[in-house]
Amino acid sequence: MVKRRRHERGSMIIELMTALAILVTILLPLGLSFVDEQHVCRVYYWRAVAMEAVDGEMEVLAAGEWHAFAEGVTPYPVHAESAKHLPPGKFTLTVHGSRLRLEWRPEKSRFGAPVVREAVGQ
Repeated sequence: MVKRRRHERGSMIIELMTALAILVTILLPLGLSFVDEQHVCRVYYWRAVAMEAVDGEMEVLAAGEWHAFAEGVTPYPVHAESAKHLPPGKFTLTVHGSRLRLEWRPEKSRFGAPVVREAVGQ
């Protein structure tokens, strides 16, 4: 009778360890995938904010504001309030004749891809 109880206890412990192994094997990758999804959503948000800022500034530049900048590549001060929500990066304006190129480039590649708009100034 004592041997049978020991055997039952051993079986219960083996079943419990198996159940825990299955649970960890399933839940650990699931938890990590949520972290990945959060980062992807954040990158998409940053891209949308950068596109909004670059598009708005490019409209102003193409309408004639570009005359205030010298030809070549210069850092561009953005006036959009939403740009405060972007990760560290920089806006640059390139002027070649009447061709304009405004770009936002994040400091680190994990913060997303650059956003670029080109236009011809008036």
